[in-house]
Amino acid sequence: MTEPTSPLCEQHVIDATLKWVDDIVIKHNFCPFARYVRTPNQIRCVAVTGDAGHILQSLYDELRHLEEHNSTATTLIVLTHSTAVDFSEYLDVLAISDRMLHDWGFSGTYQLASFHPEYVFDGSNVDDAENYTNRSPYPLLHLIREADITRYMKKEEDAEKIFSHNIEKAQALGCPYFEGVLNAIKKDKPAR
Repeated sequence: MTEPTSPLCEQHVIDATLKWVDDIVIKHNFCPFARYVRTPNQIRCVAVTGDAGHILQSLYDELRHLEEHNSTATTLIVLTHSTAVDFSEYLDVLAISDRMLHDWGFSGTYQLASFHPEYVFDGSNVDDAENYTNRSPYPLLHLIREADITRYMKKEEDAEKIFSHNIEKAQALGCPYFEGVLNAIKKDKPAR
């Protein structure tokens, strides 16, 4: 993956990420809560071009932003540095980020979700379709308010069915479908 070095490239990864939210996450109802925050534009999306230290600083800054701005429901932090390209290295960054979330005193208030172009669930094969429920065009850290999860889970008739639905939907659509959509999203160029 090429690191964005200009505002145009950074805007492209942000646009591609939000298109992924629309064209995969919301369209296929992988997260039934996403549509509630996407339509009123309560999703904040930022690109981080720096290494692990910059990623952690950005994570902290975005946690502070969520603390200070109730109008922002959730934040997607797009990681474009080579540190996050390799899935195993990304998992290291994710583990450190999760620890820092706890150390900074944000556990129980915010949850960290993970998405990556090479995402593989523990116990799954790399080519299993269900991995596409967590495959994004670029590596992401997703900050979610715990209170929002609780509120939306109450609205969902059977929260346990979300995971089953996602696996069934991903298997029905298949890997070629998701590969095609993700490739198209990444190739889309932002309007100048």
